[in-house]
Amino acid sequence: MTQLPKIELHLHLEGAAPPAFIRGLAKEKSIDIGGIFDADGHYKYKDFWDFLKVYEAATSTLQSPEDYHRLTLAVLEESAASGVVYSETFLSPDFCGNRDVGAWKEYLHAMQEAADQAERQMGITLRGIITCIRHFGPEKARETALCAAETAGSFITGFGIAGDEKILAPKDFLWSFDCAREAGLRLTAHAGEWGGPESVRAALHDLNVERIGHGVRAIEDLALVDELAERGTVLEVCPGSNIALGLYKDWRAHPIAELDRRGVKVTVSTDDPPFFHTTMAREYDRLADALEWDKGQFLKIAQTSLDAAFCDADTKDRIRKTLEAAHA
Repeated sequence: MTQLPKIELHLHLEGAAPPAFIRGLAKEKSIDIGGIFDADGHYKYKDFWDFLKVYEAATSTLQSPEDYHRLTLAVLEESAASGVVYSETFLSPDFCGNRDVGAWKEYLHAMQEAADQAERQMGITLRGIITCIRHFGPEKARETALCAAETAGSFITGFGIAGDEKILAPKDFLWSFDCAREAGLRLTAHAGEWGGPESVRAALHDLNVERIGHGVRAIEDLALVDELAERGTVLEVCPGSNIALGLYKDWRAHPIAELDRRGVKVTVSTDDPPFFHTTMAREYDRLADALEWDKGQFLKIAQTSLDAAFCDADTKDRIRKTLEAAHA
């Protein structure tokens, strides 16, 4: 399935950093983060909450706009190799200048330059979704939202929230989402991964988002599934991530097919691919094997993803032609 053009809507930039890239940065800067890798050089963690700690330790090696320029190129090279032609990545000013608007703009400029280079050289288009970190609290989220509002435009097209779903509630971040909405940004929120179906309902009703990151636990509440279908809410589903973190025992047990059958708009993404030993090509291959999805189903997934993308109409038209040519 590598040759099929793919659209990815749920990718954390730092979480997509190849382990070798992070080890190289740590060596350059004499930072000791050896404990986050296993004997084979892969990221090592026990559960989701340990994963968050390892993620933040890896991110500590990224200390300058130049580091993020290099990271963006490395991540887009991996994505392009899997056939991704359009990607949206979560960007956190928390890690890029400590939410200072001036510093954030310098980091953003470096990432956008790298994205432009990748588009010229690899044929992959990138857009950014600024994301506040739930377990960092509402006050820091406000600062993140102001960074988002100051840099909203053709590259920064969305705003969201990630982090530990069991800390605080979506409504605690309403100011930040209202600020982003007023700046013209499209909205998404992580929910329905660890918080259960009630977290999906809260994100829908309290934050009025149009997309949900993960959202798979909605399957435990069929009334909520019906509401998602009626609203046309798009789920950014990351099957390999869910399985690696133990939400579901295997690919056949994953609810993506049942959600699709019940009329919910589902998409496929990798989340933090090297942490979960996955790529977009592998996600497609495993779904094809486990669910017997064919080329037509993957075209449907790609079209749903493109329709839900936060980019402008001209970009969508260009990417749509690529999809249509591959499936002709």
